[in-house]
Amino acid sequence: MENADFQDINEVKANMDHIYNQPDPRAYFRELKKLNYSIPDTALPIFRKIIEQVRQDEDDTVHVLDLGCSYGVNAALLKHDLSMDELYTHWAHAELAGANAKEVAARDKEFFTNLENPDNIEVIGLDLAQNAISFGEDVGLLDEGLAVNLETGGLPVQAREMLSPIDLVTSTGCIGYVTEKTFDNILPAVMAGRSPWIANFVLRMFPFDAIEETLADRGYVTEKLEGQTFLQRRFESDDEQEQALDQLREQGFEPTNEEVDGNLVAEFFLSRPKRDAEEMSLESLLAA
Repeated sequence: MENADFQDINEVKANMDHIYNQPDPRAYFRELKKLNYSIPDTALPIFRKIIEQVRQDEDDTVHVLDLGCSYGVNAALLKHDLSMDELYTHWAHAELAGANAKEVAARDKEFFTNLENPDNIEVIGLDLAQNAISFGEDVGLLDEGLAVNLETGGLPVQAREMLSPIDLVTSTGCIGYVTEKTFDNILPAVMAGRSPWIANFVLRMFPFDAIEETLADRGYVTEKLEGQTFLQRRFESDDEQEQALDQLREQGFEPTNEEVDGNLVAEFFLSRPKRDAEEMSLESLLAA
């Protein structure tokens, strides 16, 4: 599918650009809570299973590249065993109501620094949103951040070494904004060491074919977890729901019960080097 079609599909979705790149996450999380945005929670158990597999030694640090990381939401859950409800409560705390962005960042740096990192994980975040990336780095959720657009340009030379230790690439909502172009840009860098596993949660309205083909050209095998969907968030409006269901039908898919009931849902795709995929199926991996 061409990028122009992705752009058409994105026009169906509610636009949150006005809150996505604020100096701190408070406005973003207020809106996400209204929509019961929960995909990081539902993705977390699967990411943990995968991390168990890619960790070569129990004392090793696992290096994760999170695409579309925003303020470091997936990092907060992965590194500190937090939930979305805990993050919603944290960024809605009365102490933050009258604080400026610098005060929020200072408080959060102390908060997250004092939490344990139970799984010895480091996260590099990649996103267009410079303010969100900076916040995630300042408070320690992101060990490093890259505010770049790999749809329109190449990977900066200085980022290549940064990405070479990556063991796992994740995404929980950016496919559609991110296409095969981004993967084509990051693959030479992340494959400079070991070839990382690549775990994507993809809204059902976005075809994954072009990304799958790009990964296959690099020796990856992609499996979709059949028969299971994952709640992303509620539709923002009846209009968003109607257009999204129409989009699915145009692509030949019948809406699921969850979508009819008012929710955006995602499917899960895991891409691994051929030798790794042959050793254990996706279903066996998640059942282990």
